[in-house]
Amino acid sequence: MAENNTAEIALGKGNVLGYVFVAPMGTALPTDATTKLDTKYTNLGYVSEDGITNATDTDTTEVNDMNGTKVLSVVSSYGETYQFALLQTNEDTLKLRYGNSRVTKQNGKITVFHGIPTGDHMRLVFDLVMNDQPKRIVVPDATLSEVDDLQYHSGDAVMYTMTFNANPSAEIQGNTSVDYIGTAAEE
Repeated sequence: MAENNTAEIALGKGNVLGYVFVAPMGTALPTDATTKLDTKYTNLGYVSEDGITNATDTDTTEVNDMNGTKVLSVVSSYGETYQFALLQTNEDTLKLRYGNSRVTKQNGKITVFHGIPTGDHMRLVFDLVMNDQPKRIVVPDATLSEVDDLQYHSGDAVMYTMTFNANPSAEIQGNTSVDYIGTAAEE
């Protein structure tokens, strides 16, 4: 049985070397919290103070007998999403938001075409620190599912808030994401 231990209570902070990374499908997946990421992973820069939200959505099927007594309850569907707001306006952030094929950069000038999300599949990695221990969340197959409105005014930074579906992946036994916590020496 677990003991009460305040050392196991943590704040989730971003790793100062990068918080959110994206890579094309087929890029090698990390398998621990500390190994350097493949060079195909792109650091997406600063994330807003709201951090990263991991949400789950489940549906339950319940069966009652003829007396109205619940006799069976089964989770019938499961979904997982990750939401975050990027603070930097650059080619990488814009490609994530609008799709790789809709953003071009030439001679320091960026052009962005707006349209229906492209449905690009990608890998996402979140590098965090909890109680001075690294935590890495790996999403082997992510797709953009929702974007928030962009606001332009002098009181707040422009933020690109996006929500990604974490799709089931055979690479992690049909699961949607995997967490690696702690140093390699402790694993």
